[in-house]
Amino acid sequence: MSGLVLNNVTKEFGTFTAVNNVELTVPNGSFVCMLGPSGCGKTTLLRMIAGLDLPTNGAINLDGEDITRVPTHKRNLGMVFQSLALFPHLTVGENIAYPLRIRGVAKEDQKKRVDELLSMIHLGGYADRPVSKLSGGQRQRVAIARALAISPKLFLLDEPLSALDAKLREAMQVELRQLQQQLGITTIVVTHDQREAMTMADTVVVMKGGEIRQAASPIEIYRRPADTFVADFIGSTNLLEAEADSTGRVTVLGQPVSGVSLGADMRKATLSIRPEDVHLTAPGDGALSGTVTFVRDLGGTIETFVDIAGRQIVAVSTPRARPEVTVGQPVGVVLLPDVCVVLAK
Repeated sequence: MSGLVLNNVTKEFGTFTAVNNVELTVPNGSFVCMLGPSGCGKTTLLRMIAGLDLPTNGAINLDGEDITRVPTHKRNLGMVFQSLALFPHLTVGENIAYPLRIRGVAKEDQKKRVDELLSMIHLGGYADRPVSKLSGGQRQRVAIARALAISPKLFLLDEPLSALDAKLREAMQVELRQLQQQLGITTIVVTHDQREAMTMADTVVVMKGGEIRQAASPIEIYRRPADTFVADFIGSTNLLEAEADSTGRVTVLGQPVSGVSLGADMRKATLSIRPEDVHLTAPGDGALSGTVTFVRDLGGTIETFVDIAGRQIVAVSTPRARPEVTVGQPVGVVLLPDVCVVLAK
């Protein structure tokens, strides 16, 4: 099978299980982001793919070859660390050429490859510049170019953009994704930034406690989360407790709602409703009754906080569709069945 395949990969450190029976297939040419809170096992999993750590159990295959115990330098992969690990005493060109030099590539071919990569990362003419004279974003590009110099089968990045300021980080997310699409190289990025994952990935792998909770496209993860953890971790959502009686009649936060079903034989569930899907109206007419507690104007969006039976719900609207509400005003919250995701308790 082409691509990267992880079969029941586990990593234990003494009595602690950092990664537990992970199964994952990464097709050739795809961009995957491994996402999760600190300590969820994503970096450990990346290190095993890179050959820096050996799995306790399981197997790692690349294009049909078992590489579980193949040394890192023989896996034909490129890696960018969070610290970038550039050589401060070398120039930009020397940094990029380093992996080619240690492989015995001719100097003329090294220069050709360096010039090609500098053009690709929009740093043409920077070959003789000291790395210390570069900005953070430029150093990031050099680290990426160095990792790509050997034309690796697999490109691995461990939180590569975390040290950049917010505006530069967002620009680099787009540049990195465009570069990956241009090269068609299989890429795996570890991140804790959900926006980063949603921006760049073909597939988002959400991890918690050393296990994969869901692996799917960004829109699938956002619109159809597998459980309450994924729903709450990706973006913002409202998680509401719902109950159904023997007739299928549903109540949410103790109030009856119409049109919402929990499914066959399900008596209790959690509803996930994204803030942009919350519709505010006048009290009554089958809507949940609540009171506005706070309105936050963020320029591009308006957030309205509503208290319902002690539970805070957030509604998001655009300035053009801004609801005419004030703090302390009674409102109704309409739960549209087609945007309510029913999650088992």
